[in-house]
Amino acid sequence: MQLFLPVFYQAGAVTRLATQKLHSEFSMTKAKWGSLGLSVLVVIALVVWMATGDIKEARNEAPDPIGAEPKALTSVQVRTINARLHEPGILLQGQLDPWQSVSVSARVSGTVQSIEADLGEQVQENDALLQLSDDGREAVVARWKARVRKLDADLAAARTLRSNNLASQSELMNLESELAAAKAELASARLAVEYLTPRAPFAGVINSKTVERGSLVQAGSPLFELVRIDRLKATGQVPQQSVGQVSPGQRVTVDLLDGEQLSGIVTFVASAAAPQTRSFAVEVAVENPDLLRVAGGSASLRIALPEVKAMFISPAYLSLDDSGRPGVKYIDDENRVVFGTVRLLSVSTEGAWVTGLPDEIQLITRGGGFVGVGEKVRPVNVADSQG
Repeated sequence: MQLFLPVFYQAGAVTRLATQKLHSEFSMTKAKWGSLGLSVLVVIALVVWMATGDIKEARNEAPDPIGAEPKALTSVQVRTINARLHEPGILLQGQLDPWQSVSVSARVSGTVQSIEADLGEQVQENDALLQLSDDGREAVVARWKARVRKLDADLAAARTLRSNNLASQSELMNLESELAAAKAELASARLAVEYLTPRAPFAGVINSKTVERGSLVQAGSPLFELVRIDRLKATGQVPQQSVGQVSPGQRVTVDLLDGEQLSGIVTFVASAAAPQTRSFAVEVAVENPDLLRVAGGSASLRIALPEVKAMFISPAYLSLDDSGRPGVKYIDDENRVVFGTVRLLSVSTEGAWVTGLPDEIQLITRGGGFVGVGEKVRPVNVADSQG
């Protein structure tokens, strides 16, 4: 009996070990199937959620709060501007001078016997200005006339004798030389008489007079200053960046200080710049039919350039982009803000003429500083806002 007890206990232990092993494997199998089933259920749930739920996309901006209203567009005031033909010009400060100015001087000495033209008087070309004393000059002319007549007769007789071989060739040549010298003296004497009456070299106005009746003058003494003012000469300096646009024949408007206007034509443009100013001299022929007393004064010159399409806007609407170029803000067909760069043709207190924009734009006249390029806005027309 005692012999079988250990065997019995060994068999029971083996039975218990087998039972525990089966229980353990059953538990592991059950856990494995439970995990697998849970995984399957999660996958099925994901598929159903993706099929029926919303698909979200990643965005850089935070989503609007639930229930928030969309942002309102900024209102800007606009005005319709259309391009039109404009004649640009180059503005210069100029000087007006008489077209011709000369100092009439005495060519012979003498005493002033009479004044034929007074200050401010309009004279014509070749009009007598004064009369100097003769001082025996007419007698000199008469003497040389007689001398020339005598030599003419002597020369004619010598030629007759020479044809008969009664006079030598040298005698004939001597008489011819004396006659030529006498004629030259006669011409000089006649000029001296002619110079006793100084005359106007061109039509103009007596601007100054330095002699009176009874004055004794010497050859070279100034008598009158004669100026021509029915046409004036305007001079100015063109900057080197604009000289390529100027050439003879272009029209010029001359604005006088009193508001009067004259018209002229460019007659000369310098080929080399002045070294001090780096600008080019220009001369303009200005018509002055009313003989306005403006010679010697200053004036504004506007040299006309070819016509171009341009817009006239207030300088207040001009601004600069990031590169420092001038331009304006306007809206396109989609009501988005556009910055258009422009080229300034002229600027004044009344406005600026500019090019570089479309033929018609909706110019932003108010509110442009609060909107950026590319931003969509709500335009309000000036006429609508005023109505």
